[in-house]
Amino acid sequence: MYDWYRRLLLVAVSLTLVVVVLGAWVRLNDAGLGCPDWPGCYGQLTVPDESHEHEAAIARFPDQPVDEWKAWQEMIHRYAATTLGLCIVGIAGLAFANRRDPRQPVVMPLLLLLTVVLQGLLGMLTVTLLVKPLIVVAHLLGGLATLGLAWWLILEARRQPSAATLPDRRRAFWPAIAALAVLTGQILLGGWTSSNYAALACPDLPQCLGQWWPEQADFAEAFVLWRGLGINYEGGVLDAAARVAIHLTHRAGALVTLALLVIVAGRATRRSHYPPRVTLAGWLVIAAVSLQMVLGVSTVWFGLPLAVATAHNAGAALLVLSTINLLHATSFLPRRA
Repeated sequence: MYDWYRRLLLVAVSLTLVVVVLGAWVRLNDAGLGCPDWPGCYGQLTVPDESHEHEAAIARFPDQPVDEWKAWQEMIHRYAATTLGLCIVGIAGLAFANRRDPRQPVVMPLLLLLTVVLQGLLGMLTVTLLVKPLIVVAHLLGGLATLGLAWWLILEARRQPSAATLPDRRRAFWPAIAALAVLTGQILLGGWTSSNYAALACPDLPQCLGQWWPEQADFAEAFVLWRGLGINYEGGVLDAAARVAIHLTHRAGALVTLALLVIVAGRATRRSHYPPRVTLAGWLVIAAVSLQMVLGVSTVWFGLPLAVATAHNAGAALLVLSTINLLHATSFLPRRA
């Protein structure tokens, strides 16, 4: 039973990566409202493709004409998310049934199940509240939390019992915690940038609109989290100055995150008394953050091409995985005499 639990964890992490990337693809294609209802699409389980189905959809949603291409993108994302949810139900069920096995964690698989249930609720609110940026960002956070929890469970399942020694938290563990916290904040800023359509508010590099810090940036308006109900946020509602402020904040956050991750991961690679796993984890973080920086610059430089922007979202997920891997590796470092 424990082996099936481990196999399902691998499937869950793979599916979560797919769902996160599909979610980015849907958002970047402005297909978040491709199906204006939830969980179905125009009142049915598949996209309307017959003439009578189109007529029924128009009668039910007169302000949302059927766009089959966008609707199929949204529904494929939902199908993948549903499959992931069923997989995590299986993980939690196996963990509970096998709870007497000393190797088997129970609390965290149940927490993973709770996270995916909340994630489903946020997916519904994303549609019913018309892709409100605050909900979109929360939905992104839920997806990454699902990914992180499943990945941690895999790392725990692979950990050798002899590695469970007292951690040297001052030198490795707490810096990794700080790096993960800053990375999470930066990813949330990226979600806010994307959901407010501010990715190209500064179309030039390294400056923004020909200035290092444009005077017209409106930070007060840029980070208003709640603007009421009934507003359709598809395409964005902010003016140019507010979008510039969001983009600038995301750029500044990227530099801070890059510096911190390189410092923390670099220390892990330089300490000769660390085991090889920690050194490798540090190099993986450096590689992931370097790739993510290249993708971020390319997104702006080439004018937000869909493939590059989607890869930038996938890069964020890989960076989360590599940082959690470093955190896990440093959690079991022995104290130095």
